[in-house]
Amino acid sequence: MLPLNNYHVRRFEESDAPSLYAAVEASLEELVDWMPWCRRDYALADARAWIDFTQKAWSEKTEFPLGIFETSTGSVVGGTGINQINTACRSGNIGYWVSTPHTGRGVARYAALQAALIGFGELGLTRLEIVTLPHNVASQRVAVSLGATRECEARNRLYFHGTPHDAVVFSLIPEDVAAGIKTPALPTAPPPPGSTPRRTS
Repeated sequence: MLPLNNYHVRRFEESDAPSLYAAVEASLEELVDWMPWCRRDYALADARAWIDFTQKAWSEKTEFPLGIFETSTGSVVGGTGINQINTACRSGNIGYWVSTPHTGRGVARYAALQAALIGFGELGLTRLEIVTLPHNVASQRVAVSLGATRECEARNRLYFHGTPHDAVVFSLIPEDVAAGIKTPALPTAPPPPGSTPRRTS
């Protein structure tokens, strides 16, 4: 898959908070139905707290959150990354979301692929899961487009808004990733303010 030249993936930095907040605000009606972290009273303070968390998670190597950015403006248009890492089983989970104005352009597939390449390449994982609510058809389409295998509908797999929910479980293994795509280097630090964001494609 060729990279999307209009978008890139990198780590969040503190100055991204207002842009992250704007991306969530523009997508609130959609995100609140799918993302447990999204609330109707989502505020700039929440965006700042998330970015603080991502920086701590990277430093402690507990998970690896990434932002999706529009190259021309530097604006946040979504997020992806690897979480729920089980080092003994060398497995993890891929999550992704894209701001409503940027959906339908292949952005989620592009960003999730970058996360998968990092997971299999730099992190040395051998299995990645994508877990979606059964009626989240759009997210399932992204998983299929990556070459993931639908394994099952697992009972009470997700706990969402205070209630357990069944969920569709997809898996990716290294062999599923298209041959010939160069594995991106693991981003080691966010770029300094005003610099060109590092591409992971």
